[in-house]
Amino acid sequence: MPQTQTRKIRHRTYARNRKRNAVSQHLSEGDGVYFLKLVVVVLLGTLWLKLAVPMEWNGIPVAAFPLGALLALVAIRLFEKNQYDRKIWFAVLVIVTILSYFIPAGIVI
Repeated sequence: MPQTQTRKIRHRTYARNRKRNAVSQHLSEGDGVYFLKLVVVVLLGTLWLKLAVPMEWNGIPVAAFPLGALLALVAIRLFEKNQYDRKIWFAVLVIVTILSYFIPAGIVI
């Protein structure tokens, strides 16, 4: 007597597809959030603490201190989890900080 077995149809799920979809859903953020982060990084990069009278440190005249850039470095390191986004923010911060040194922006003491 042959036994009749009912075979349940199982759909194939591939682990690589599940993981990729889960990661992309987890790391995606809205355009508004990304733009807000960009604006904050640019604003912090332009914040310099400039001295009215330059002082010397080891024979090097120091006329300004990049206060906002240091705050942005710490904030990016703490809040940005994705390594590739961190690299983008660091690059934007360095470029904006260098450009804003030559522009009359910042706090003058």
